[in-house]
Amino acid sequence: MEDTATNSTHLSSKNKEKDAKLRFHNCPGCKIDRLKEERTGLPYAHLSYIWLVSLCTALPISSLYPFIYFMIRDFNIASQEEDIGYYAGFVGSSFMIGRALTSLFWGVLADRYGRKPIILIGTFSVFIFNTMFGLSSSFWMAISSRFLLGCFNSLLGTIRTYASEVCHEEYQALALSIVSTSRGIGLIIGPAIGGFFAQPAEKYPQFFSENSLFGRFPYFLPCLIISIYSLAVFISSWWLPETLHKHRNELEVEASESLLGQNEVKAEKMSSFALLKNWPLMSTIIVYCVFSLQEIAYTEIFSLWAVSDKSYGGLSFSSQDVGEILAISGFGLLLFQLLLYPLIEKLLGPLTVTRLSAVISIPILSTYPYIATLSGFSLLLAVNCVSLMRNFLSVSLVTGLFILLNKSVGQHERGAANGISMTAMSVSKAFGPAGAGALFSFAQKRQVAAILPGDQLVFFSLNILQFVGLVLTFKPFMAQPNA
Repeated sequence: MEDTATNSTHLSSKNKEKDAKLRFHNCPGCKIDRLKEERTGLPYAHLSYIWLVSLCTALPISSLYPFIYFMIRDFNIASQEEDIGYYAGFVGSSFMIGRALTSLFWGVLADRYGRKPIILIGTFSVFIFNTMFGLSSSFWMAISSRFLLGCFNSLLGTIRTYASEVCHEEYQALALSIVSTSRGIGLIIGPAIGGFFAQPAEKYPQFFSENSLFGRFPYFLPCLIISIYSLAVFISSWWLPETLHKHRNELEVEASESLLGQNEVKAEKMSSFALLKNWPLMSTIIVYCVFSLQEIAYTEIFSLWAVSDKSYGGLSFSSQDVGEILAISGFGLLLFQLLLYPLIEKLLGPLTVTRLSAVISIPILSTYPYIATLSGFSLLLAVNCVSLMRNFLSVSLVTGLFILLNKSVGQHERGAANGISMTAMSVSKAFGPAGAGALFSFAQKRQVAAILPGDQLVFFSLNILQFVGLVLTFKPFMAQPNA
């Protein structure tokens, strides 16, 4: 018995020495690992960085939706009012096409050179190209600037990877919840900024004249506000600690190979294309794409539906009205994700939360066409309630998939894995705005149809996508990472 105890103590001390040797002095990833071991409690500073960067990537994605209807109208490219949604869809899709073409590239670079350089490039690109979009004077300039913004927008996949690495495993759900919360709030606050500050010379003539810069470029002010924020995030990101392990010294590499074993080293050097054989990862990405397509289609349709005339089944809201509704949703979403989501995820697990969110969303979306028949206070109350609930469920759904995705791979594959997910998601989202805009225009032309007239067709189609995503979360299609 004494010999067994002695051997156990000896093995324990050897394991501790082994772990100590694996912590290399000049490796930023090892520094973060040591910091995680020494730190107790939540890493508030790192979580704040995650919040700021996630918000930066989300704000420009949907900030155009409250005013894109009026922007396309001012470009005088649509021959009739019902065609405005069709052209608006192409502007929204150009961003996602650009991101689809480059996401895997940025993910591979993040695995090779680190998370921080990619975050710096992404935040600075928002400052440049979002400013260009605000100064657009033609339809093609708007599409080009949004396309370039998408090409260099590498932030979401990288910051998800970063969030899963900078915290203890017990806090990973919270960190990834912060990513999706900040992203979700950005997808709400972005349109709120667009709604409040677009066409300032018309809304606030006491501050802005028709001959001023913001009078000549009526959609520049909301873009400028987001661009200034992205510049501030770019500057603050210089103090962002790196999390990627970089054992560049040959002796360190040999030590790492002898301690970790040849299989793990080979796994770290695996080509990103081999990840395509990882079915838990790929099934999660496919489900994520379906829900992402539904999410971006909903985002565009909601704004177009809210500002379109009541004679076409809309709400006849102004862009400012839409901004107020989305601002309320953003504040409620912040409280929900920070206070309730981590507890719900811990109790039910990420996959169950995703399924429940998809199930509850379906009856909520079914009520939207009937809300348009209301007026006055009852209309505002109903729209705010359903918008709030819908955004709660959408962000909870995506957060659960983020957690499953990052658990499907090891650290040196996470950048590439998130790059693949961003590529696939961006491809699906590229069809979302264009398809949603075309569907919305088609629905407005069939107000007296016998089956699914007007906007009933639009929201029924969104529910079909939601149902397909829900079905795919079950076996035999979707495999959980721990399997």
